[in-house]
Amino acid sequence: MTPPQRKDAARNWDRILTVARELVDEGTPLQLNDVARRSGLGVGTVYRHFPTTEALLETVATPCLEALADHGNQALDHDDPWQAFAGYLAKLVEAQVTDPALAKIAATADDTLPRTTELKHQIMAIGTQLLTRARDAGAVRPDLADGDLVPLMCGISYATYVHSESPDDRLATAQRYLNTLLRGFSA
Repeated sequence: MTPPQRKDAARNWDRILTVARELVDEGTPLQLNDVARRSGLGVGTVYRHFPTTEALLETVATPCLEALADHGNQALDHDDPWQAFAGYLAKLVEAQVTDPALAKIAATADDTLPRTTELKHQIMAIGTQLLTRARDAGAVRPDLADGDLVPLMCGISYATYVHSESPDDRLATAQRYLNTLLRGFSA
């Protein structure tokens, strides 16, 4: 979805996204009526912009998904296949544990917005390309299958949420888990 062109509608769009981001970051379940009340907008205005909670959540997560895709494209240009692969996985794990919207979107099998599906496919395809490059260069164990990456990254994210002492500790815990996993990946 793209913001409408009228200035008042664009302001409403921005206000809805700001409030939705605040709610997601607080860990508050995203409800369109709550977004309307907290943003000071009418419920109809919120529903005109976002017909479902899922559409709003995916829109909130889109900047993070786009940043991951951009980082992945840059990683594909990196000369060292291992560094490119490991760096990309580090960005993925970091995003999963620091952006609550991404964690929810990543766990959803069916997307509401075509852009979300497109970005998720792009991110996975880049991960597969980076793994293939690292495997072909002899930097990654040959038995690490393409389909192993998503469950392993989700496993790190889940374990981080369960075993971190606090939200402030999450990123360090995730990085520690990923570094351990990368040592196991290494050829």
